[in-house]
Amino acid sequence: MRISDLVAQYIIDMLEENDGGAEIRRNELAETIGCVPSQISYVITSRFTPEQGYIVESRRGGGGYIKITRVQMDKRSAIIHIINSIGDSVDSRKAAAVVKELLTRNIITVQTAKILTAAVAERPYQSVPAEYRDTVRAAVLKNMLLNLE
Repeated sequence: MRISDLVAQYIIDMLEENDGGAEIRRNELAETIGCVPSQISYVITSRFTPEQGYIVESRRGGGGYIKITRVQMDKRSAIIHIINSIGDSVDSRKAAAVVKELLTRNIITVQTAKILTAAVAERPYQSVPAEYRDTVRAAVLKNMLLNLE
């Protein structure tokens, strides 16, 4: 298992043990896991994003911490939250992460996830000029999410 996967799983376990919220001291966690503090920061910024259903707050200084909260909401609210977090453009990697998070939270079925994944992949946008691809992809993804039952 890669160190980033280990860090992410450790944080997920903390969130599950604490009803969806955890306060992390970066240096202490790095020491516990046996990695550098920047690895903790990388995992938090790449895997605990609003698109993935998390709110991250940080407090700097000697008593500083990073607070991660898993957003708890019903299906419709979660979809609206995700739509708002997408913004005006989204690349295929980030769009795939959104779909994966929806599936993980049981907001969509496996079949719906396959359809969404196909719609946001890179291939369908090859004929679109490169500077517009992510904007078109975001519009398509948002529209599909708005039409989920």
